Amino acid sequence: MELSTLRIGFVGAGENTRKRHLPGFRALPGISFTRVANRTLASAERVAREFGIEKAVSTWREVVESPEVDAICIGTWPYLHAEVTVAALRAGKHVLTEARMARTVAEAETMVAESARHPGLVTQIVPAPMSLAYDQVIIDTVRSGALGELREVCVTQTGGQYCDVRAPLSWRQDAELSGYNVLALGIYYEMVLRWLGEDASVVAADEATFTRVRPDAAGVSRPVQIPDSITVLGRYASGARLVLHCSGVEGGGARNEVRLNGSAGCLKIDVANGELSLAPLGGPARRLETPIVAEGGWNVEAEFVASIRHGAPVRRTSFATGLATMRFTEAARLAALATSSSART
Repeated sequence: MELSTLRIGFVGAGENTRKRHLPGFRALPGISFTRVANRTLASAERVAREFGIEKAVSTWREVVESPEVDAICIGTWPYLHAEVTVAALRAGKHVLTEARMARTVAEAETMVAESARHPGLVTQIVPAPMSLAYDQVIIDTVRSGALGELREVCVTQTGGQYCDVRAPLSWRQDAELSGYNVLALGIYYEMVLRWLGEDASVVAADEATFTRVRPDAAGVSRPVQIPDSITVLGRYASGARLVLHCSGVEGGGARNEVRLNGSAGCLKIDVANGELSLAPLGGPARRLETPIVAEGGWNVEAEFVASIRHGAPVRRTSFATGLATMRFTEAARLAALATSSSART
């Protein structure tokens, strides 16, 4: 593969694929774009013209089954990730799939099992992108012992996207498309998992949906199936607590912050601005220098291609990590649903 052209097919060509994946792959040597399928043939044709893709096709199966494709980039909503991944692996294609991994743990487990049957094929999930440029600084700080014994992980991620009661239904609010994924819950959990290398169990969760009905793209009123806000309490095996709050109804300005509170200090991560500060116990906070990295450290496509061509291990994000994230996300949603049901009775 190293000496030949790597032929890539695209299933789904939404904003992230057009903004990130297509330019990312195009910047690499020895890459050709051979097939693309989108929600409509017309939209696939527009993308093909814009990015020089050889052929637009009507269905994702035509991409997966094409002998002119070596690797698949899946840019659809979560509802298709498992089905397309399994079909692509069985067709002998490498797979890069957009986060979130799948709708449910069962679908994610199917993806992991199929991947295990094809050890020669690379499978990778697009990682949570917010902290890619400074992940290593955080990991090194935690490992250095500067925080002492980790006691709390506090995550706050909010926005105002669901404040307007007249806003149309988003795919993120449709369980048929998103499954158990809620807001950015899984994305932020995966980011913290990357830093700590330790899973958390769900202790309790609570959620709320304030606008219960919204118009879909056709103007038809439909129930909102995924909450506007969720708060999850978790526990690490080490004894540290996890407090994770995501909301789409905070109209006073978004908050994107993580705090790692330890017995010897606190590491504050301002995700929105990419700023880190370390406050030792009893001392003033000092800003940690973070590397200046082009494109915010985004190197997803290059890492995927390197794994295919040179056998480099998948660093961010493997199917195993994706499954761990889905297990936490689904457990959180089920706990929140149980809380809501208990409150009603």
